Amino acid sequence: MRKSRRHRNTQTKSIFPIKIDKFEKLLKDKFENNPDLIFSTFDIGGKKVCVFYLSYQVKTDRLDNFLLKPLLNISELNTPNVLNEIPIGGGSTTDTLEEILEDLLIGNVFVYVEGEDKAVFYLLVRKESRDLSKAENESVVLGPQIAFSESLITNLNVIRWSIRSTDLVLEKLMIGKRAKTEVRIIYMKSIVNDKHINTMRQRLQDLDLDKVDDTHVLAQLIEDSSSTIFPQYYLTELVDRFSYTVSQGRIGVLVDNNPQAILAPSTIFSFLESTEDMYMRWNAGSFLRILRFIAMFISIILTPLYVAAVTYHYELIPPRELITIGQSRAIVPFPPIIEALFLEFLIELLREAGARLPSKVGQTIGIVGGVIIGQAVVQAGLTSSILIIVIAFSALASFTAPSYEMGTTVRVIRFPMIILAGMFGLIGIMYGLCFLVIHVLKLKSLGEPYLSPIYPFRWDDLNKVLFRPPYAYQYKRFLSLRPKDLFRFKKSEAIKKHDIDE
Repeated sequence: MRKSRRHRNTQTKSIFPIKIDKFEKLLKDKFENNPDLIFSTFDIGGKKVCVFYLSYQVKTDRLDNFLLKPLLNISELNTPNVLNEIPIGGGSTTDTLEEILEDLLIGNVFVYVEGEDKAVFYLLVRKESRDLSKAENESVVLGPQIAFSESLITNLNVIRWSIRSTDLVLEKLMIGKRAKTEVRIIYMKSIVNDKHINTMRQRLQDLDLDKVDDTHVLAQLIEDSSSTIFPQYYLTELVDRFSYTVSQGRIGVLVDNNPQAILAPSTIFSFLESTEDMYMRWNAGSFLRILRFIAMFISIILTPLYVAAVTYHYELIPPRELITIGQSRAIVPFPPIIEALFLEFLIELLREAGARLPSKVGQTIGIVGGVIIGQAVVQAGLTSSILIIVIAFSALASFTAPSYEMGTTVRVIRFPMIILAGMFGLIGIMYGLCFLVIHVLKLKSLGEPYLSPIYPFRWDDLNKVLFRPPYAYQYKRFLSLRPKDLFRFKKSEAIKKHDIDE
């Protein structure tokens, strides 16, 4: 039998004992006479007892079989007997109106015996949720593909299946003034840095808002800088990515009714890593990871380079290619900067339209629409065919980012870079790149440098983010996280001998 909970507010006075008729009127007034509030009164052994709950929140079959039937058979009604005789685990007591109202909204059923100084409640919540399914936004070919669902209970279960350790902590917080939302901070106690846990806990507890709308919104509320376009926490829907990251010494945050989790602290390299890198051979995994880094740089720089070269720096273009570009642009009435911005805007329109339409129609718009519109604008003389190739190459490169948020960031950055290239040429591009580097150097994620391990420089960590080393060499966790336990497993004798030989 569980003991009564401590009041959230020690100044709140008990409302018990109270007459049941008066209590019923009080509750119905609080819920504005909501018809979903069920308040049933019984006379058992000469004592009045009431059972009250919200109908849409409760499993009625369990309520009838495991609470009401045993309650009607109790010979002597009082709070201790109710707790002992009703065969439902997890019964608790409370005596404050604040807690009663809060617990009714999350699916608790209350029993109050008139004259007693406490009410008994049991959690009989009915949750509607979809089954576990394949991840939609983080497509992977190799490895587990189970994604989180909207049910927090389901998500906690799959995490327990993945990390079967008593060292795993699932810390619970309730956030929101008017609508409480359950949030879980998840970490490995013997690994994670206490500073990170305290920082995350403090930021969540300091939130003063009506309700938590979504995981993405929560991530923005607790991030280090709200003015930057770069995402500072990685949001994932993959259970295996979550489990792997937590076991490395990072923190995960789950929000009820949300199918994505926050991972912190994150670096800019976290957004370019895929779970497939862990499951492939280290050679292939390293190649794909480097390919993504190059693709992100190409996506930012390629179109601005074209605009700068065609506008100011003809000497950079080979003579034969210069003739081809000149012939292609002969009938285009716009300067290169307007031409590039027009095509980039058109590509973004097609991408957004394809994302908002039903899947089959969206694919048609993206492929057929792109081909038809691209051919039409060239024939109409609004743009050159070479620029279409450049824009398509940049767009494809941006889609290689495993994180949708980082891919969007790269596409947005391209627009000011094109403007700088059209106004100042290569000098404008260098100014833009220098500004980006300085900006990223100033960013932090949960207090840790966003550009780690480049700044501050740590070779052991850099070797893990730029490449995917063989598993035998991954015996250390990231030094930048300052984990309590640095080693994942013992260093093999072969590696020790190799280090000695070197």
